[in-house]
Amino acid sequence: MPYAGFQAFILCGPGLSLNTFTSNVADYPKALVPIANRPMVWYPLDWCYRMGVTNITLITPPESAAPLESALAQNPHLTSLPAPKPELLCPESLTQTTGTAEIFRTPEVQKAITSDFIVLPCDLICDLEGSALLQSWMVLEAGLGGATGGIVDGQAVRMTMGGEKSGRRGGLAVWYPTKGLEGVSQKGDETDLVATTPLPRPAVPAPEGHLRPHVEKLVLSIPTSTVKDITEEQKSFPLRHALLRQHGKIKIKTSHRDAHVYFLPFWVKDMIKENEAFDSLSEDVIGWWAKAGWQQGLAEKLNLRKVLNDTPSTPDADDLMMASSMQLDEEVDLAAMSTTSMSQPIASSVNQSADAFASRVPGNLQTDNYPQDPLVVPPILAYVQPPLTDATNQPLIRRVDTSSLLLSISLRLAKLPSVAEATATGATPSPFAHNAKVAHPDMIQQQTRVSEVDSLVAENVTIGSRVNIKESVIGVGCSIGNGARLTRCLLMEGCTVGENVTLTGCIVGKRCKIEGGGPKDEDKTRLTDCEVQPGYAVKWGSKFMPPNPLLNTLLTLSQLKSRTKSSWYSRVLGRMEAIWIWMMRTWYQEMMTALLHRQSTRNIILNEKNMNTSNFRMLQMMLALLPCHGDFSVSPQGGVHPSAVSDRG
Repeated sequence: MPYAGFQAFILCGPGLSLNTFTSNVADYPKALVPIANRPMVWYPLDWCYRMGVTNITLITPPESAAPLESALAQNPHLTSLPAPKPELLCPESLTQTTGTAEIFRTPEVQKAITSDFIVLPCDLICDLEGSALLQSWMVLEAGLGGATGGIVDGQAVRMTMGGEKSGRRGGLAVWYPTKGLEGVSQKGDETDLVATTPLPRPAVPAPEGHLRPHVEKLVLSIPTSTVKDITEEQKSFPLRHALLRQHGKIKIKTSHRDAHVYFLPFWVKDMIKENEAFDSLSEDVIGWWAKAGWQQGLAEKLNLRKVLNDTPSTPDADDLMMASSMQLDEEVDLAAMSTTSMSQPIASSVNQSADAFASRVPGNLQTDNYPQDPLVVPPILAYVQPPLTDATNQPLIRRVDTSSLLLSISLRLAKLPSVAEATATGATPSPFAHNAKVAHPDMIQQQTRVSEVDSLVAENVTIGSRVNIKESVIGVGCSIGNGARLTRCLLMEGCTVGENVTLTGCIVGKRCKIEGGGPKDEDKTRLTDCEVQPGYAVKWGSKFMPPNPLLNTLLTLSQLKSRTKSSWYSRVLGRMEAIWIWMMRTWYQEMMTALLHRQSTRNIILNEKNMNTSNFRMLQMMLALLPCHGDFSVSPQGGVHPSAVSDRG
């Protein structure tokens, strides 16, 4: 269990990657997007409570404060969490584009940090017990006395023996593998380059199942996208000789991702404050901290000497009295005697040069007329989860920050046995398990099939007759008409699915309406791999499927050829048309897997802020020329949006 005063800060961002459902953050922020029928923020909150951390603060922009506060007071999943209730912090200068490191430089957050703290995102799904990570950090970095400094009742906490006075403690970050998880891992998942070096082997081996063998010292952390840019520019990826000289054995992994879970000591808040150029916790704070441990001179540039050598402004009167009476000859370094201490103690003042004069004044009160001691940077440790070998036994760690992950993780959690099923078999239920897979079985009519093994049906759901639901998650208050077919779908709260509608691989926003019709009508509503914006109405007879880009291009070439008046241009287009037909006949399968499909109901935020002008104008021209399965409009302010739901194919 953590010692008293440990804090947790959960960052509730805007959710740009889920902008189909979070376009209006004042009404529906990312933290409230449901994952397996629970608000997204429930998962990190439950994770903190389970490891004993109850001092929790949600950091969110001011415009998202009202819906979050309302959900904390009314949502049954959030109100059922243990006391005390998490605090809501809304810095005035916080916007939807503020960097994570910049958030921790705001006066409100600086004032809120009073002890060691954990930083984690609101989209975290972590089946690994937080207490195991916290115990690893405390054993390797927390020292004996547990004294880290901080602020209590407005007064600075004195750092006692065994704490930071004998060597400041470091931090711990978490990385998880992105490959090997069936149904969740996808090609193109965001990854990081993480380089670690082994820690000294402990005298007593860690027990079986302990995290200690997978905790190493972090020496380099860079997003894979940045690595690719460097490699393309320099035709190689350079490594400094200082890194290789200091660490003879380095492990480099490129298929893991930073979980953005950080166990940080109190002094890190001062490091962030001193370095105004830091914008991201992951890339800047953690990345530069790891480099400062081996790159000569970098710690000085980051003002770490000032940060690490700061002492409380009000010294303890007893220490001064003992020093003046010369009873305190030298400090007893208990941390150096411990076999679990990883931080090296700062060189004592008694190790002076031979030219120093003898003195009865304690070293910590002498004037420093000699060169400064080498700066020892506390290590930043990394728990790198091993690659997935047995997905059923290995804890799940994932960030749900894309639509595909929102669907796949929800469907994976829906397969967990319910609490009732686990209890009946004598197994321990998962912390993510629901009380029942189908909340009200009596509301399901006859001739309706719901696959309870891989589906979840929430409260107050109305399901008609002859309905087939397989591997889907149905939210609170949804209504499904007769004859509907749902496969691998996620329906948020308050959705209405009409009669004889077929949905496959879709995410339907809250309060959407998908119109139904008669069973004998030729034109039925069929949606495949679509995202429907909250409150949207899909008319009966609409058919939206991933378009065939090769066929669309061929149709465009044919249209241009029929419209042109130039014989030379017509011959060129005819030759291109023939080549395209040959490509479709020979390379169709390979091309289909390599091309990106534009889906008809997906909002893609593309504007002149994240694209150069020429590319943006080219996008406008392409959308104007290419036929699609829906009417689209493009503007520098609004991006690409469906302006109508109609089948033009």
